[in-house]
Amino acid sequence: MRFLKFITIAMAVLIVVGTTVLLVAIARRIGSPAAPAQVAVLLDEPVGTRIAGIAALGDRLAVRLEGGGADRVVLFDARTGVVTGRIGLRIGGP
Repeated sequence: MRFLKFITIAMAVLIVVGTTVLLVAIARRIGSPAAPAQVAVLLDEPVGTRIAGIAALGDRLAVRLEGGGADRVVLFDARTGVVTGRIGLRIGGP
């Protein structure tokens, strides 16, 4: 009888611990932000172009490109990978 009582208490403790672990795992998944999706971006630029710098602001990225022509900045949406704008940089006179 004593053994049956011990087994019953041990199983009850295991059920409570297992339920607690399960609830904590569910709460962590609900509370944590989703992992950002990886987006591949292909910049169609001339040969000899290199990335001189990258700046981020929110979900936008500005990529400064040098070589392969005039220096320029390409703006794109980091979530979708779509180019949203281009800025040409000219150094020197008009």
